[in-house]
Amino acid sequence: MPLILGCIADDLTGATDLANTLVKQGMKTTLTIGLPSDGLIDLGGVSAVVIALKSRTTVTADAVRLSLEALELLRKGGARQILFKYCSTFDSTDKGNIGPVSEALLGALGSNFTVACPAFPTAGRTIYNGHLFAGDVLLSDSSMRDHPLTPMTDSNLVSILSRQSQKDIGLVPFPTVDAGPNAIRTAFANLRARGIRQAIVDAITDRHLMIIGEAVADMPLVTGGSGIALGLPDNFFRAGILRPEPPYTALPAAHGMAAVLAGSCSQATSAQVAHMSERRPALKIDPIEAASDREYVTARTLDWARQRMKDGPILIYATASPDAVHDAQQKLGLAKAGEAIEHVMADVARGLVAAGVGRLVIAGGETSGAVIQALGIKRLQIGAEIDPGVPWTMSIDEPRLHLALKSGNFGTPNFFLKALDQLEQ
Repeated sequence: MPLILGCIADDLTGATDLANTLVKQGMKTTLTIGLPSDGLIDLGGVSAVVIALKSRTTVTADAVRLSLEALELLRKGGARQILFKYCSTFDSTDKGNIGPVSEALLGALGSNFTVACPAFPTAGRTIYNGHLFAGDVLLSDSSMRDHPLTPMTDSNLVSILSRQSQKDIGLVPFPTVDAGPNAIRTAFANLRARGIRQAIVDAITDRHLMIIGEAVADMPLVTGGSGIALGLPDNFFRAGILRPEPPYTALPAAHGMAAVLAGSCSQATSAQVAHMSERRPALKIDPIEAASDREYVTARTLDWARQRMKDGPILIYATASPDAVHDAQQKLGLAKAGEAIEHVMADVARGLVAAGVGRLVIAGGETSGAVIQALGIKRLQIGAEIDPGVPWTMSIDEPRLHLALKSGNFGTPNFFLKALDQLEQ
């Protein structure tokens, strides 16, 4: 089976979210962590490849470079369409990286237009009149306003993307989307005629995402959250170039002990930490202590874990309130505060796996990326969905681990224990 859809994700948890969506929609998909050193070979007949980068909050020039390198690999692999995937809460700053990466990819593909649609209605992310909602509130009124790296204080996606981009940004409003694919394509043509190269597209339900998916069938580049991928596979099925695959291939049986590592400070992860810490052994890592003596904090954490994890799942977390996060950033600096936690979590993960842990739940995109990199995992097989946007995965290479990599904002309060229970069923 030839490679058809090539995807570039700006973080790891977003990549698993996207791969989960494509698998559910009938595309056999594999996920690679970072740029594969041997190129895209021995893909096992997959029709979609998701390359997970760590480019969401990196320096813009590096994000652009990595994304263009990923694009080159996917084009060499034969991909007919490219999807640039970012967070459904449009996580970025006024400097980027969504706008600069999108424009660079457009230029490299020789294309003059694409869409930007982070909507994910199943997770409460909807777009109306260009404004992004999280649940029933504007993004700027949600907990994302306190995000430690990408505080989202503006809900107007046209405004946000305009500040990141060289060209004007357009809008395809709800009435046009609701009218169907032909109306959307007409709107695209009108925007192109005005010299607009990117347009925010409204979407309130999954039906709208399916309609948008049909409208972008011939577009070389599509950008958005995982929701935009809902309607893409049907284009390939209708064209007769691909047959639907079964939704999931069951992962092999899990083995080893279980642990949860939570680095995210999102509202959802905070509730999940509170739920599990009331039921299972839990240890909090302090970023200031982690920055001052990484080896000691790692050793103490692993000693604590070894004494408890044979009796069931354990939780190790750095999740904290916005005020506590701000205090740590003030004392350490924005970058160092996050890096201190990532380094300790990565060291702890290596120690846990060496001690016999075979099932890991990790909360937070930056934490997930740091842990997976530390463990040397390069490819993931996608398993069954736990909560919307979060599947179980399994490393294809060694060490062979079952991994649930959760975006900070996703999942129900009982997510951690529910995820581990699912593996037992």
